[in-house]
Amino acid sequence: MSSENPYAPPDSDVTVSDPVDLASRGARLGGAIIDTIIAMTIIFPAMIVSGYWERAMAGDSAAADTVWLGVLGMVGFLVLNGYLLAKHGQTIGKRLVKTRIVSFADDQILSFGKVIGLRYVPVWVASQIPGIGAIL
Repeated sequence: MSSENPYAPPDSDVTVSDPVDLASRGARLGGAIIDTIIAMTIIFPAMIVSGYWERAMAGDSAAADTVWLGVLGMVGFLVLNGYLLAKHGQTIGKRLVKTRIVSFADDQILSFGKVIGLRYVPVWVASQIPGIGAIL
């Protein structure tokens, strides 16, 4: 009778040769909170000045208002963070907490197109969906 167990896991070396130092959850949360505070300091005044806030509180806002505000938010985000994202892989909040967006494979800063296209555009698009957008 053979002593080899047919149900045993295969023998493989799964050690990581050069582990990447990942940011802590606290640092990630801190960066997100800072970025949100900065965004709100731009979005809320724009909502008030444009009259959107009053229309929304009265239940009289149109879909075009929401789209316009979303585009304004995207442009504002890119104006504030575009350079830092392109050069350092960071937003203002990430820079303050000393984290950055990098490729998991090689710890290199991702291209501006990848960061915006894969990380931010899906969230911006989903946030425009009624009901789900408010939760997101």
